[in-house]
Amino acid sequence: MSIRVLLIEDHFLARMALRSVLNGRGDISLVAEASDGASGVEMYRQCAPDVTVMDLRLPGLSGFDAITAIRKLCKTAKIAVLSNYEGSEDIYRAIRNGAMAYLNKNASGEELVEAIVTVHKGMRYLPPIARDRLAERTSLVELTPREHEVLTCITRGQNNRDIAQQLGIAEKTVRIHVSSVLDKMGVRDRTQAAICAIQRGLVHWE
Repeated sequence: MSIRVLLIEDHFLARMALRSVLNGRGDISLVAEASDGASGVEMYRQCAPDVTVMDLRLPGLSGFDAITAIRKLCKTAKIAVLSNYEGSEDIYRAIRNGAMAYLNKNASGEELVEAIVTVHKGMRYLPPIARDRLAERTSLVELTPREHEVLTCITRGQNNRDIAQQLGIAEKTVRIHVSSVLDKMGVRDRTQAAICAIQRGLVHWE
């Protein structure tokens, strides 16, 4: 009996390539496709696939939120992420939200199939680089929502006065948050914080 797969990918050519890989397998059946997060959640509701393969960078509803929505529909939903996002924060959020596998889009067709089969069996599939970055992320101290907002402003090059005006807080409070962010991230200055934030996937440049 073949594994029924739902594919959620917004780029047409990528979706065509993945379709070719999956349809070439006798033990996998591609039952539905979607090009955005909201449609993907609806297709999951209609088709109840065995495994969902999805991107994180989706129009409208993000991949992270789509994972959460699918898991609300079915607590045992088996989801494999296939994304260009490689930051430790991206992997952490995807796994925390309920994904069971995390692959880079450069992964081979054989690796994707192996991930699908592994996830279908109820086991997690993480390549070495994903495991290392997940371990790196889980060892770090969590930023508060406000600290994350301040960090996002820092990566945009905003000074303390600009941040205070944008967030509606005192400049003194901003300085306290900045100091805490630098300490938690283990960096010396704002430039290092910005670089580290982008590398880890705490913020993204579209």
